[in-house]
Amino acid sequence: MIKPLLLSAILLMGTAAFSPSAHSQEVALDSVAVIVDQGVILESEVQELIDTVKRNALANNQSLPSDRALRTQAIERLILTNLQAQMAEKMGIRVSDPQLDQTITSIAQNEGMTVDQLREQVAKEGLTYEMYREQVRQELISGEVTRANVRRRIYITPQEIETLVDLIDQQGAEEAEYRLGHILIGFPVGATDEDIADAKDRAAKVLELLESGSDFGKIALASSSGAEALEGGDMGWMNINAMPTLFAEAVQSKREGELVGPIRSGAGFHILKVMETRGINVVEIEEVNARHILIKPSIILSEDKAKKMLEDFKQRVIDGDAEFAELAKQHSVDPGSALRGGELGFTDPSAYVPAFRDALAKLEPGEFSEPVRSVHGWHLIQLIDRRIDDATERKKEDRAYQLIFNRKFAEETDNWLREMRDTAYIEVLNDGNV
Repeated sequence: MIKPLLLSAILLMGTAAFSPSAHSQEVALDSVAVIVDQGVILESEVQELIDTVKRNALANNQSLPSDRALRTQAIERLILTNLQAQMAEKMGIRVSDPQLDQTITSIAQNEGMTVDQLREQVAKEGLTYEMYREQVRQELISGEVTRANVRRRIYITPQEIETLVDLIDQQGAEEAEYRLGHILIGFPVGATDEDIADAKDRAAKVLELLESGSDFGKIALASSSGAEALEGGDMGWMNINAMPTLFAEAVQSKREGELVGPIRSGAGFHILKVMETRGINVVEIEEVNARHILIKPSIILSEDKAKKMLEDFKQRVIDGDAEFAELAKQHSVDPGSALRGGELGFTDPSAYVPAFRDALAKLEPGEFSEPVRSVHGWHLIQLIDRRIDDATERKKEDRAYQLIFNRKFAEETDNWLREMRDTAYIEVLNDGNV
């Protein structure tokens, strides 16, 4: 049954198809493809994502499954994106145009381009710049919603850290890193024995196809319910300690090209392929110690006023009329650093969000940044010092904590997305069958 709040909108879109035009011409109108709780997914959105996947596959010389299978995967991706957007709205998470512009500038710089060159590249790939901007905005919002909801589900014990530090010490200077392909044959929450048996049979058939030489990426696109399905199941490079525990135990000592599985978890049956392996050499890492004042815009405090406030703070500190630490204690909305005068301590700069990290990279010790907009708000940053990490015990523990956090974050993200999907009201109005 269609939810009442959406019914009038759907009827309005439907009646438009019967409105006579001045020239009695048939006009192709957009339509609702899926109802997702209090939102909708339009047919144009589904087609846009399918077209993007097809363009990428063509550029990468990758084969694709049937249009029906591709449409199913696209709809599932859009359902999750839509649910995250609705949650962001409830949480008040937004990305302003200045913040978006700054992020796109950082993306262009990381690719060795100017923003104009990036615009040209986007056009070559078949997207308008406006569409690209909204895709980046949605990725930023989805990332912030995911972090906010998943972080609180993660708990790491001192014993876990100690155990991993010991393991890292045993492994020595080189550690194995894997690029994995992943196919998940899922079953629903509260699955019956019949559901599980059916999923197991399907996983066995998929494995049989792969062993007979079928293309892994094509099978993943057609069959996987994993988060990487539209990427052909490619999970990218991962350290053995950053993988989900089930995967780490299964792929150790496996060679390139080997298939692993099916492995059962609470989400379904997993099939892995070791795409590539490589060793890691220990390298020295430069750490930075910085301090900042964070001001978050609100209904009362506009973007411009927040930025101007930090500009005034900077000038007062430079003129000697105020102390940075005192201003941070009084005004910064970052509770973790405000009590320490804004100081963040020595940290690998890659741990920071891109806008903050990029601003730090341009500073010399003692220098201040201009106000910087990130997903968290406006920052005034001062670089205190840089140092080369000497791999002390503290660093080992920090590294172990981050590896465990990354693994648990990936696992809990999958669980959270699945729970959100399973509890949502979903009605597919157009599955592609006409």
